[in-house]
Amino acid sequence: MKRTPLYSTSPRPQSLRRAGPPPRAEVPAAPAVPPAAAAPAAAAPAGPSRLRRFGPRYRTALVFGAGMAAALALVALNASMQKLPRLLTPEDVEAITLKTLETAPLPSPARTAAAIVAPSVVKVHGMGFEKDQEEESERGIGTGVVIVDNGTILTNLHVVVGADRIKVEFADGLVSEAKVVGLQPEHDLAVLRAKTIPDDLVAATMRSTGDLAPGDRVVAVGFPFGIGPSVSSGVVSGLKREFRSPEGKRVLTNLIQFDAAANPGNSGGPLVTQDGEVVGIVTAILNPTEEGFFVGIGFAVPIENAAAAAGLSPF
Repeated sequence: MKRTPLYSTSPRPQSLRRAGPPPRAEVPAAPAVPPAAAAPAAAAPAGPSRLRRFGPRYRTALVFGAGMAAALALVALNASMQKLPRLLTPEDVEAITLKTLETAPLPSPARTAAAIVAPSVVKVHGMGFEKDQEEESERGIGTGVVIVDNGTILTNLHVVVGADRIKVEFADGLVSEAKVVGLQPEHDLAVLRAKTIPDDLVAATMRSTGDLAPGDRVVAVGFPFGIGPSVSSGVVSGLKREFRSPEGKRVLTNLIQFDAAANPGNSGGPLVTQDGEVVGIVTAILNPTEEGFFVGIGFAVPIENAAAAAGLSPF
């Protein structure tokens, strides 16, 4: 089949031949762009895609942060709506204090002092053999106080004088042999050293009598008639007193007079302040009768003399 020509072969009219398209204007060529400068333009469309990637990755954190911010805002709003507490007045404080004292009273000073010194108080037994006896018996009983945690104990000389053997019983129940390592007869004092001591032995705290005055509260701790440890409370009745033994053989001077109950067996025990600090060693009671019981006047050797008997420096 003969194809139909897509163009005409007839000659163009002269007019058409002249009326061709106008000559194209010369356009200067664009300067060549270096590859490095063209890179930012190509990277510009990457912005939206980064945002799209950012969303899924941090969506959980964003939601959590928004939730926390909302919760804090609610808390702040609730706090601002609450009423401020009323300030306490002096009357309120006094009422609260009185109520506390009524429901939970403070322990007495005597109880506090006794509790402090109790771990240092020992029971002293003077043992020996009587004539025509085969078994050992107790010749004397008294009290002592630990003043050095190596087992050094202060007591009265008359508690241990004439004993063949000395035993001491500590606060925790441990019983040990003891020996005399020092004497001060002019103050009726003896210094003992226990052979065995508790692992947690506590020495009493000693305090100077320099500021002691009549009327000051004191506590006596010991084993009256072997019963105890017993506690009695009183005051300092006087200072620098003298005491003569019933036999008239010994005169003790510079004594502390006190009215806390003391009886045979209290001898050698500590006289302590309300702070539980030892200011004296109980040594005698004044009794005009032959019964040997307490009538209200007791005497203690000042701790300065007792410390000197143990070889300790005075205060």
